[in-house]
Amino acid sequence: MSEIEGRCFSLPWSFLACDSELNLDCAYYWGAFTGGTLVGYAGLRIAVDEGHITNIAVLPEFRRAGIARALVGLLLADNLKLYTLEVRESNAAAISLYGSFGFAALGRRKGYYDKPREDALIMVRYSPALP
Repeated sequence: MSEIEGRCFSLPWSFLACDSELNLDCAYYWGAFTGGTLVGYAGLRIAVDEGHITNIAVLPEFRRAGIARALVGLLLADNLKLYTLEVRESNAAAISLYGSFGFAALGRRKGYYDKPREDALIMVRYSPALP
């Protein structure tokens, strides 16, 4: 996971941060594998009936193959009442992907990202009413 972080993000989580995250009781992670090699992952923290998507990352050479779409589908399979995430405002591909799953930008975190400094859009998805 930390190797993918290093290749996908300008300020990646360290090995220790990844290890700590994976050991949280509220954190759930799914991996995408090709030939036994991890090529992508997605993380979700759950609190009661709400989920916060922490990271979705796919190695550059495996992008545009539907891996991120499949991972988002897995994250949403629990049908929690609410899902949230932050995304760089310039990441049009990710914003479009999340929008196709019913996420909408409802807020902004000024200067949330570094390298380069950029705002994050706060995207939210409310699940349909559950029985």
